[in-house]
Amino acid sequence: MRLANRPLRLASCAAVALLTAAVGCAPQDASSGGPGAAGPGKQSCERGRLPTVAHGTLTVGTDKPAYAPWFHDDEPANGKGFESAVAYAVAKQLGYDKGAVRWQTVPFNNAFAPGAKKFDFDINQISVSAARKRAVAFSSGYYDVRQAVIALKGSKAARAKSIADLRRLKLGAQVGSTSLDVLQDTVRPAQQPAVFQKNDLAKSALKNGQVDAILVDLPTAFYITSAEVKDAEVVGQFAATGTAAEQFGLVLDKESRITGCVTAAVDTLRKNGTLAALEKKWLTDAVSVPVLK
Repeated sequence: MRLANRPLRLASCAAVALLTAAVGCAPQDASSGGPGAAGPGKQSCERGRLPTVAHGTLTVGTDKPAYAPWFHDDEPANGKGFESAVAYAVAKQLGYDKGAVRWQTVPFNNAFAPGAKKFDFDINQISVSAARKRAVAFSSGYYDVRQAVIALKGSKAARAKSIADLRRLKLGAQVGSTSLDVLQDTVRPAQQPAVFQKNDLAKSALKNGQVDAILVDLPTAFYITSAEVKDAEVVGQFAATGTAAEQFGLVLDKESRITGCVTAAVDTLRKNGTLAALEKKWLTDAVSVPVLK
């Protein structure tokens, strides 16, 4: 029956073409999305059968070193640390067990730079922003974050109580980070801020007195002051700005066909309490840190 109907449809299409050049018979636009949409074009989110970079494997990118508390022992594949645990939870939700996840080293700035990606998603404390969305796609947020200030105990910077107090100091942050955005747009220090390729370099500069304080996200600040630079302390955190909280999101290729599926997985993990449980397990409570205004 389908073969018998096909010439009729083709004939109808030809007739329409003869009547007007502006109207033609064509398939429906598959880019409209809808239930099961997985990015540009309409794709199925069938578990374990997504159109991934490597067939049957979920390739996850992150930087090296992979810092605590987001990862432990500089080993993303061990499942320890908040982001390692989140990556495996997302993978499981998508139908990929731990053995089907392959980790790939991706420098922080490269993850959201323009161009095709060799990973399915990247997880590396990357904040969702309109500017970055011009080059890559993001999942929904998996963590609400605030930025914080670290200084050596007993220093002038450690006594800062307000943003105005910080403006007179030499401050630093990692290049391409939201920490640097807050430093430049919210703090607006009198001195040109120091910009570092890695947080390791920022920590060394703080220890060596090259800067008075550095800005990092709050959980990283807790870890640095408790395990790495024990003569430093968290001075304060910045209030959320704008209409929405700053969020870390999973980064995907701009044309990824699995963005919708990954977002649905993150949304499910948020709704069923998995993200909250992982945050409680791996990240430190921020209640006691004063807000700098």
